[in-house]
Amino acid sequence: MVEHLFLRHEHERKLYEKAKALAEQFSKDAAENDRTSQFPFGHFEKLKEEGVTSYTVPREFGGEEISVTELVILQEQLGQGDPATALSLGWHLGVVMDLADRRSWAPERFQEFCEGLVKQKQLMNRVMTEPKTGSPTRGGKPQTTAKKLEKGWVLNGKKTFSTLSAFADWFLVTASIEGREEVGWFLVHRKEEGVSVNKTWDTLGMRATRSDDVLFNQVHIGEEALVEIITKEKTEQALPPAWLLHIPACYLGIALAARRDVIQFAETYKPNSLDFAIKDVPRVRDRVGEIEHHLLQARHVLYNVARQWDECPEQRQALGPSLAVAKTVALEAASQVVDIAMRIVGGTSLNRSLPFERYYRDVRAGLFNPPTEDSVLAMLAKQAFNE
Repeated sequence: MVEHLFLRHEHERKLYEKAKALAEQFSKDAAENDRTSQFPFGHFEKLKEEGVTSYTVPREFGGEEISVTELVILQEQLGQGDPATALSLGWHLGVVMDLADRRSWAPERFQEFCEGLVKQKQLMNRVMTEPKTGSPTRGGKPQTTAKKLEKGWVLNGKKTFSTLSAFADWFLVTASIEGREEVGWFLVHRKEEGVSVNKTWDTLGMRATRSDDVLFNQVHIGEEALVEIITKEKTEQALPPAWLLHIPACYLGIALAARRDVIQFAETYKPNSLDFAIKDVPRVRDRVGEIEHHLLQARHVLYNVARQWDECPEQRQALGPSLAVAKTVALEAASQVVDIAMRIVGGTSLNRSLPFERYYRDVRAGLFNPPTEDSVLAMLAKQAFNE
């Protein structure tokens, strides 16, 4: 696939080449990490060493402050090497990008936090999902509670689907404040007494993300741990979450990997019933054409929306539906591409000695990353009827 269609300047090309090299390195043990459900600690040490973990930190605090388009380029490449690493990194980078855009914390607190991400190469993620409230995007109030003490707070609760729980330094936790109707964001270090990880992650796909449960049992934290109060007004006025494009970029990376591998297979596989490789079989060529069609369509949508966000700030408030559609289009394309690739390879694609069954399992996880298809359709219908 012609990559220069999506790379506009030298900085993007350099980022692309760096991400491609990292992806090639990470691909070497991606299958084993998937098989054993082992978090890719070594990959993240390398990402820290290369400065990648501070890419979305504002320049004023020592970071690279990459654009949304650059985040997409990075994630798409890393997703081709190890999707679990890419998705885990994407949450860290994306949340930091969101915090930098919104600047809803006290300035000195945010600066201190960002400097820790850069100088100490720290990692973080939001932990929001709970067993009984489900996805936070559905609007449920957290059952995790924060009780005000004379000095500080005490936190109790359980969070599920906690990507990076194996390696994050900081958890940004939603909790209902006892005695008040408010919900707050609390910044909690993993080494605080009472914070623990329950290894429950045993899933079909994205196994190496180790998105285990994080437990907070009588966790005593300081006053400064409350970094933000969530209000209806803030939520309604917030810009659409462009940073979430790290998700479709990762899954398109899986599709691009499937494309690469199936083309290599078709170019080299010659059954004894043919005098030539199957790449010259008309039906195989048709299916490869379908793969190209799906990928070009989805990538143009994704990159166009990302660039529109970066280059037209005045349009950002209206880009919510477009951002959401970019995700659903990418997920549908990725699923179709992997499925077609497996049909070309045949029953052998189910064998764990080949990567296709892993691509198939990993790409399914994207169905449950935000925004989900039903919420996107509801958003589009609301927009249509309100025009």
